[in-house]
Amino acid sequence: MGAVSAAVDCVVALFSLIMAVAAPLFDSQIVLPRRLYPAPLVNFHRWFIAEFDDYLVADPPAFFIGLVWLDLVFLWPVCVANLYGILARRRWTATTSLMAGVYMITYLCAILGEMLSSGKATPRLLQLYVPFAVFAVTAVLRGLCSCSAPLAVAMSLAPSAQKKMV
Repeated sequence: MGAVSAAVDCVVALFSLIMAVAAPLFDSQIVLPRRLYPAPLVNFHRWFIAEFDDYLVADPPAFFIGLVWLDLVFLWPVCVANLYGILARRRWTATTSLMAGVYMITYLCAILGEMLSSGKATPRLLQLYVPFAVFAVTAVLRGLCSCSAPLAVAMSLAPSAQKKMV
């Protein structure tokens, strides 16, 4: 069980690292003026749009701009905290993993719903989002299944036994 937990931690840490870096350097270019970014980042953003034919990033609709702001205000700090918590082995990372995973699943439902219903998405663009779905589900499972043994034992004890433990 320890190997599975370590593998899940690695997957969620990688997801958190990607989001902690991508949100301020890449996603924010959708909502903030490009003059705030160095030329290599702007060029990378343009390359990404051309390479993956990401029509949502190229010409973002209003709902997508709202999602990007939510990324910057909510998901980015949660992913930074989650990455720190996993590396420092903090117990509260179950909560931050759950928060990041549920947010990402919700985000992907909106994005993939638009892409699939519009018919504008290329297979390559859809494949780009699949790993994020895997990361999101893994983060949710980590958040739901990260119950420590002492807590599980304490929860199973009768109320009178819990008072004696304290």
